[in-house]
Amino acid sequence: MTHSETDLRKAIVEKARWMNASGLNQGTSGNISARHEDRMLITPSATAYEAMTPDMVASMPIDGEYGSWEGPLKPSTEWRFHLDIMKGRPDVGGIVHTHSTYATVLAIAGKSIPACHYMMAAFGGMDIRCSDYATFGTKELSTAALKALEDRTGCLLANHGMIATGANLDKAMWLAVELETIAKQYYMSLLIGGPNLLSEGEIADTVKSFGSYGLQDHKDKAA
Repeated sequence: MTHSETDLRKAIVEKARWMNASGLNQGTSGNISARHEDRMLITPSATAYEAMTPDMVASMPIDGEYGSWEGPLKPSTEWRFHLDIMKGRPDVGGIVHTHSTYATVLAIAGKSIPACHYMMAAFGGMDIRCSDYATFGTKELSTAALKALEDRTGCLLANHGMIATGANLDKAMWLAVELETIAKQYYMSLLIGGPNLLSEGEIADTVKSFGSYGLQDHKDKAA
């Protein structure tokens, strides 16, 4: 489904408010972006979500002048990894970055998440990697994030938080919730002796079953 720029701007604001209300994020620490044609729409820097309006969402060219932007407010300080993911991953239409509690706890410990749950299949492999550490907003962080996201739809950022990507904004937010859920479950399993890990074959079987599972695109019903 193709959304207008106005619809996407509204969706970004709504989802930013929702992720704080749900506890998936705190304050203005997270950020959200969405692809619209040849541009990226992204939450503005240091702006309370409750006060944010759709016209405040910044717009950046994906393949134009790197770092240029339009809007009344400058884009999130994390615009680099959002933009670099959009540039390098044409399959990505939405990106959610949060400092959710359990994902961030594991990121602080430098722990990747192994195949402890079958929903790992939604992230593209046998683990959710934890990237190397780099200062927020830097090219080094973007490079580390892209490496951790190779063949994956989500990752942890060392001593920082997490990133979830999707074909659209709805799927990116869905995966952000799934990532935090798996992070919590993995953390809790470590407290009672550690998880029973799934095999590559078991994860592969899950991938085969995913055609009719999870957040689906709305399609016209057949006559």
